[in-house]
Amino acid sequence: MNIKDFEKTIQQLFGEKLLEEEDEYGFTYTADKEIHKIGYATNLSVETVELAIAQGIDLMVTHHDAWDFIYGLREACAAKLAAHNISHFWIHAPLDFVDFGTCTALMKILEVDEINAYSTYSEADGELPGIAEFAAPVEFEQLAGRMRSALSEPVRAWKNNDRPVKRIGVLTGAGHSSALIREAAERGCDTYITGEATLYTIQYAQFAGINLLIGSHTFTEIFGVASLAEKIAEIHPDVEITELEESHFELNH
Repeated sequence: MNIKDFEKTIQQLFGEKLLEEEDEYGFTYTADKEIHKIGYATNLSVETVELAIAQGIDLMVTHHDAWDFIYGLREACAAKLAAHNISHFWIHAPLDFVDFGTCTALMKILEVDEINAYSTYSEADGELPGIAEFAAPVEFEQLAGRMRSALSEPVRAWKNNDRPVKRIGVLTGAGHSSALIREAAERGCDTYITGEATLYTIQYAQFAGINLLIGSHTFTEIFGVASLAEKIAEIHPDVEITELEESHFELNH
């Protein structure tokens, strides 16, 4: 597979509509060579680039670009990528809102029985969480334990009602907005799951009586990146995929 083949595969997997916003995906650096090994991670960072170098990666695929407000990071990463002739592609919003993406992948990891709605975005409504149900209700602590095991990290948990968990709302990563929690509650969810929390997130969930489970931004989203990498490998079976395993650096709250 070469870069052109990879671009066609992204078009095939996401479709025209999800790729309309061209500032939500792209290449940081493209190397002129065949792609035999893809390394995937949630974040583009100096650390993940160094993992790619050590593992002989030809193409990095991440959910996040280097954020503009982490000053100088993109330039540092681009320089390392160029020095070692490694391509890098990132895809943000389209991966959040595709039917195999970040929210769906986490819901499946949590062993839901039915996905009622995928996470979506529109100009009229903004972001909306994914909604899923368990056929048989599970105890809140059981679900929290399931999430801790899947993410391999502590998960902060607030039990704000006395019911077992039946219906969950999920928006991975920075889904801390109280408006998103209100949307989940209004759609009958007893539990809301995301990857970041502020004072307002916690207070509103308590006020609204909806349980809250908070993992890290990185590890609530890694399953969606893995899902994308697996789909690329299905289309190009000669390409090897491997996770660039990030540390749990967000845990020092």
